[in-house]
Amino acid sequence: MKRKIAAFLLAMVGSLVSASATAGVDLEAMLKHSQFDVIEISPDGQYLAATMPQDDREGLVVMRRSDSAITTSFTLGKDEYIHAFTWVNNKRLLIRVAEKIGALEQPQDTGQLYGLDFDQKRPDLLAGWAVSSDPLAGGNKERVAVLSLNRIPGDDHHVIITAYPYGTSERFNTAELLDVDTGRRSVLARSPIKSAQFTPDNAGVVRFAAASQKDNASKLWYRPTADADWKLINDETVSGVAEAPVGFSADNRTAYLTVERASGPDAVVAYDTASGERKELLRDAVADPAEIVHTFDGNNVPVGVIYNDGIAHAAFFDPQSREAKLSAMLQQAFAGSAVKVTSTTSDGKLLLVYVSSDRDPGKFYLFDTQTKQATYLLSRRRWVDPKASAQTQVLQIKARDGVPLRAYLTLPPGREAKNLPLVVFTHGGPFTIYDTWRYDTDAQLLAAAGYAVLQVNYRGSGNYGQQFLKSGQKQWGGAMQDDLTDATEWTVAQGIVDRSRMCMYGASYGAYASLEGVSKEPTLYKCAVGYVGVYDLPMLVAEEADKSTRLENWTKEWIGTDPALLAKASPNLTANRIKVPVFLAAGGEDKTAPIKHSEKLEAALKKAGVPVETLYVPTEGHGFYTLEHRREFYTRLLAFLDRNIGDKSMTAAH
Repeated sequence: MKRKIAAFLLAMVGSLVSASATAGVDLEAMLKHSQFDVIEISPDGQYLAATMPQDDREGLVVMRRSDSAITTSFTLGKDEYIHAFTWVNNKRLLIRVAEKIGALEQPQDTGQLYGLDFDQKRPDLLAGWAVSSDPLAGGNKERVAVLSLNRIPGDDHHVIITAYPYGTSERFNTAELLDVDTGRRSVLARSPIKSAQFTPDNAGVVRFAAASQKDNASKLWYRPTADADWKLINDETVSGVAEAPVGFSADNRTAYLTVERASGPDAVVAYDTASGERKELLRDAVADPAEIVHTFDGNNVPVGVIYNDGIAHAAFFDPQSREAKLSAMLQQAFAGSAVKVTSTTSDGKLLLVYVSSDRDPGKFYLFDTQTKQATYLLSRRRWVDPKASAQTQVLQIKARDGVPLRAYLTLPPGREAKNLPLVVFTHGGPFTIYDTWRYDTDAQLLAAAGYAVLQVNYRGSGNYGQQFLKSGQKQWGGAMQDDLTDATEWTVAQGIVDRSRMCMYGASYGAYASLEGVSKEPTLYKCAVGYVGVYDLPMLVAEEADKSTRLENWTKEWIGTDPALLAKASPNLTANRIKVPVFLAAGGEDKTAPIKHSEKLEAALKKAGVPVETLYVPTEGHGFYTLEHRREFYTRLLAFLDRNIGDKSMTAAH
């Protein structure tokens, strides 16, 4: 009986602490999944297709625009997400599927391709490992994975795919014409090298093949006609830069390439297919091209790019083009927000426009190019009030060695930017991923609780050129970590942050960086939170090597293999250097960051006498998905922060 009473009292105290820590934070509103994510309009403008995030997977729904009636919907399996989808005609959608694999933060394309009509109950599997290979059953002779997909202007019933044959590493990829209704395929081109991906022109002629092999150096081939031989036009081992095709001009005489530069961001160049001459069209001073902007008529001819430095903005090959003028009009109408045309009707009269900001998760509008009127359609998270949300500042900081860093600082609403408690919230990945000026649920939640939130694009992050990306190679615990320290010190020097109240928090690699931060800088931070993290680099390298050669090569190139250096940068092997409280959360089904990383770190911290709290959920994976478990995690997180750097920590200090 005494044990039951004690347990009851402990639970009551915990709930009171949680209530205090979460005061002013509407967790239910913050943690609800977005109602919609990506939305596209059908070519005739009659239907809208939208992805719908769910607990541990994603679904897709089709709505009739006239009355918002749902005409069909379907949901993928556990840990499966929609990699991309597109309308191929007024009736049919093609959907590519991705899955979270290994230590890669971004879901990876699985090669599965589905077809779905707007009124169809279940999608058709057109390509993938589960497609029937029995000709007598109506199947293809060979199962293939779809590595890329290109629409053909004017053809509503076929697309061109890059097909990778399952079950062999000796076969070369093929470019194939795929019937979107039956899944039947015919070969258009064969690759000059293994693992190539193809790019056709607007007439459906396959003219580019690109690939990289074991050395991870890219190669690009070109041919002028379907009957011509392939010609190597760029070899990264010779030129020192990678080139990738993104499309052709309307007359097919000019190809557009994204091209790396030895320093600084990537560029977009025009490639004269007759002479081979390259002419730079667009290059930002800071950021890489994030997305290609196509003509607003559904024909997918490149006309510009979107850059994600600060407020996302578009730049155009021809500033006087129809697309440039319409984009400028929309940007003026929604000043202070990021504006993007996500899809259009085939006649170019209706544009589906996505408008978002640091305070707004995003709204979709239908813009009539004839009346110049924008009509509100849907919100990603309609329950979020932008006026009550926190603002995010764009920072430019220099690291200790002079390397420029981009960072974002979200400040608690209604509080002076002076002597605030700070949470350094570090993005995962770590490579190619980057933080942007956008609505971030974690940053908003922490700001609502009274914390300044710092997000740093440390070296190794994407978006700032290959030199910056590759400067993060083998820098786990090195320069990548120092960038976080330097950005933290910058906020202190500005008087924004109270040096005595700073904590590190992150998921996946961000969890690693948080624990490595309090190990490498034991007096700088007051606490650390590791959520679904990896903390033992020798173990991580061994795990990835066991999964595949590709992942083994990735770890060699990006993490390293020197046992001594890996051990030195592993928080669970340097736990004796950690002097502040730690909170660890992990899922028992996590294949990306196995729970044993957290368990080993917990044991090492306890052995070193470091206060450590844990939240282990056996049924969760790489990130908690159910509302119940996410509510528990964030409630515990806020309580932990409150005790160590929040108001409760100040009360305890006095």
